[in-house]
Amino acid sequence: MTVVSITIDAEHAGERLDKALSSIQKDWSRTQIANWIDEGLVTVNGKEVKAKYKVKEGDTVEVDVPEPEELEVLPEKLDLDIVYEDTDVLVVNKPRGMVVHPAPGHTTGTLVNGLLYHCKDLSGINGVLRPGIVHRIDKDTSGLLVVAKNDQAHKALAEQLSTKTVKRKYIALVHGHIPHNKGTIDAPIGRDPKDRQKQAIVDNGKEAITHFRVLERIGGKYTLVECQLETGRTHQIRVHMKYIGYPLVGDPKYGPKKTIDFGGQALHAGVLGFKHPRTKEYMEFEVPLPADFVNLLEQLRKEG
Repeated sequence: MTVVSITIDAEHAGERLDKALSSIQKDWSRTQIANWIDEGLVTVNGKEVKAKYKVKEGDTVEVDVPEPEELEVLPEKLDLDIVYEDTDVLVVNKPRGMVVHPAPGHTTGTLVNGLLYHCKDLSGINGVLRPGIVHRIDKDTSGLLVVAKNDQAHKALAEQLSTKTVKRKYIALVHGHIPHNKGTIDAPIGRDPKDRQKQAIVDNGKEAITHFRVLERIGGKYTLVECQLETGRTHQIRVHMKYIGYPLVGDPKYGPKKTIDFGGQALHAGVLGFKHPRTKEYMEFEVPLPADFVNLLEQLRKEG
């Protein structure tokens, strides 16, 4: 990455951060800048802020600009598990191991490649690489995603995510015996200052709230929990559960060194609920745990 440092002058003082940056750097689009801000690549006076932050004269803005790479996104015939579809939205059950959108190192076999083959009408708000993608789940997390098929639907769904009215429930298997039946983790998340590839609990991070309840305790060594997101930060459940001392089983980034080789974290996005962007009717979808997750639980119960 290339770090670009910008000092805000009087001309741009009072403007939104994304607008000011796009005015100063003509080759950066506001959408591109907003994505960088969401990814924690932009700081103001050393702190992460939101795109709507009003800049002040003298503010020092630092941008970690990703290296440019030309990527061609081609439609691919993939076996997608479409749970629901109409003219505005599509709900898909993503398998564990599938990347959501193309990026350096993952240019084929992604959910977006499959969506482009399945349907030609996807919103263009997130650009060429992320058509229709309103929210993401990690490559090794399975479960439900809603995809916008036009810009109107995209804006309506993004607004619901912003106002925390989208219901998102996950099933996670964690290390350790959680003694209490439920709890709420309210701890801000930002980029880990010691490792730019990871997220962490940091004082100047973005608000992050996870509610959890225990579903099952297995052999005194593991706990199956349901986590409901109030916010949607990168790696939120993985970072929050590690923070309270119960890291996810199989998690290569935040889990303990001695964990179960599951090919990734044991995390499944099982429930997704939102208001339809056109009809305003509340819709809720639920998909069961994938077979490998079920098999893992059965194995641990026998051992326990």
